[in-house]
Amino acid sequence: MTEGLFDYSLWGLFLASFLAATVVPFSSEALLSFLIINGTDAYTAILVATAGNWLGGMSSYAIGYMGKWEWIEKYLRVKRETIEKWHSRLYKRGAVFAFLCWVPAVGDIFAVGLGLLRSNILITAIAMLAGKFLRYVVWGWLTGLAF
Repeated sequence: MTEGLFDYSLWGLFLASFLAATVVPFSSEALLSFLIINGTDAYTAILVATAGNWLGGMSSYAIGYMGKWEWIEKYLRVKRETIEKWHSRLYKRGAVFAFLCWVPAVGDIFAVGLGLLRSNILITAIAMLAGKFLRYVVWGWLTGLAF
């Protein structure tokens, strides 16, 4: 699948970035680096990657928004006390967790959890966008330094 994404340039980057922000394990950084190294405008590539990753993260938020805390307890067999502890943590620091949605492995969980909490969508969207943009700016900068 990755080889096909290289062929579609920015559209492939958008799709890879979108998938990387959902519960599908995928990495878009390699494709971003490949495109920058091979002449794609770095600013455009960073904006496309950010847009795809942000929309993917917001789709995870939407999945959480449609869910119920009871489902976590019932189907994932998580104790009620653990759910309440994380509910409190996420609720108090929603913007911080939204900003950290770019972190591999746990970022998707944060996005779904913020949706479950029905956290303020505007604050969540802005903080998530800022975190994901910063991630790709740093990655693009590191790619430029390396090559």
